[in-house]
Amino acid sequence: MHNRFIIKALQNLLFCTPKAAVLHSKSVGFGLQNSRFRNAKSKLAFSEEIIFTKLKLFICVGLKF
Repeated sequence: MHNRFIIKALQNLLFCTPKAAVLHSKSVGFGLQNSRFRNAKSKLAFSEEIIFTKLKLFICVGLKF
């Protein structure tokens, strides 16, 4: 019984170090992905504003003729 606790403790020590490294690399990857998404989203909002503003201007000019 005592040996099982020692083996379990050693297994936990061996498992926790690689697990922490893997989880850290995953969180870095998600952080990078989120920043790319935010950058793309902000650029999309800016381009939509330009497109719709020009579209409204075009419609207003087209209706006057």
